[in-house]
Amino acid sequence: MSARLNDKVAVITGGASGVGEATVRRFVAEGARVVFTDLNVQAGEQLAEELSGKALFMAQDVSQPEGWEQLAELIKARFQRLDVLVNNAGILLKGSVEDASLADWQRLMRVNAESVFLGCQTALALMKIGAGGSIINMSSVAAIAAKHDYLAYSASKGAVAALTRSVAAHCRLNKYRIRCNSVHPDGILTAMTRATYPQGVDPARLTIDHDPMNRSCLPSDVADAILYLASDEARAVNGIELRVDSGQFVMSI
Repeated sequence: MSARLNDKVAVITGGASGVGEATVRRFVAEGARVVFTDLNVQAGEQLAEELSGKALFMAQDVSQPEGWEQLAELIKARFQRLDVLVNNAGILLKGSVEDASLADWQRLMRVNAESVFLGCQTALALMKIGAGGSIINMSSVAAIAAKHDYLAYSASKGAVAALTRSVAAHCRLNKYRIRCNSVHPDGILTAMTRATYPQGVDPARLTIDHDPMNRSCLPSDVADAILYLASDEARAVNGIELRVDSGQFVMSI
């Protein structure tokens, strides 16, 4: 590894599995001091133990303001600053405009969109104390391409994309050295998405390693994109929508 995040303080939500876990591992390998959060306490504690104290786990419900307040207090007490926030926590629920329930819509908005708003507010307050930082918000290709059977999910990720651009503009206009970008994956092979695959299909056969025309990628592919946006190499990159979708979007237009 090249220590691209050497000594940076990073928070990663939803860090106990999937893309979050891959990002925690990559950030630690690149020299960051990592705090990661999740509702899955058992998986979070296991990962922290595996990483031998190089990453600190905290249980958090990202949809609740109290969790963000506790996280902010932890960061200030331990590190006195925050350099990187990865708003990664999210859920996936299926439903079209005709069969999606209001309860599912509200739940998706709370977890996928409102949590990002709370995270950005928390990060700005902490990053202004130091020399600035980088906020990376996990959106989806569903935010910019039609997903007829994932209405509420698509809407929640569209909110994340718009929120990201607004935060980026706000920070620039106020001359904060804080960047805010969104990442838009599609078809990541995680436990959350495997439930959507046809029964009996080998997920490994859906990746670009098997066929360049496939849409699926690995969590580590997304973690690599997040790493770039978190690093100083992306210091002039602000307010973008970075697609990690194996070309799925450009083939659909």
